[in-house]
Amino acid sequence: MFPAIIETERLRLEPRTPEYVDVFELYDHCRADHPHIDEVTEYLPWEPHPHPKESAEFLERGVSIREEHEGADYVIRPREGEDGAGEIAGFGGLTLDWDTDSAELGTWLRKPFWGRGYSGERALALAELAFEHLDLEVVTVTHDADNEQSERAIEKYMERMGGRREGTLRNFHADGDGPVDAVRYSVTQSEYRDADPAQAVAFYDEDEEPWP
Repeated sequence: MFPAIIETERLRLEPRTPEYVDVFELYDHCRADHPHIDEVTEYLPWEPHPHPKESAEFLERGVSIREEHEGADYVIRPREGEDGAGEIAGFGGLTLDWDTDSAELGTWLRKPFWGRGYSGERALALAELAFEHLDLEVVTVTHDADNEQSERAIEKYMERMGGRREGTLRNFHADGDGPVDAVRYSVTQSEYRDADPAQAVAFYDEDEEPWP
């Protein structure tokens, strides 16, 4: 259903599974006392991992989501020539809703990899997967209304895709401080193709043969 490997000019995306991600390396980046972890998780729906068990469960959920065709999540690694090449830069993927013929983008990056444009490069690759290979009709993305960093990144890559800002979703979800507003963006398959957001993307199966 999904490619195992996605490569862009600067990034390599691999499945969010124990076969591709070392659980202890992941835990080291997600543990509660890791530098910058509070900044990284401020707008995320998960808390820092108190034990490696949580990191292992995170990877196993990635397996389940992929096997059940509910989504395609990937670890994001910079390719050779980039600072931190081969490291876990973060994770990103598509959450699929087959009933509405749509997918939602999601991602998070470690702080050393902020400001490099990786979020947009990953989003364009996953949009190509959604539209050109899965033949979905709509790709969406949301951010918390006060998350200015995500707002800047999303507006930039959505404009390149031909997408648009739909508006504010009031009390979209709750966190420890109460209800939180979110802003939603979307792009249709026809808008994406009209925009023609050119980017070199390669998809491979587990043997790194061209996919599909």
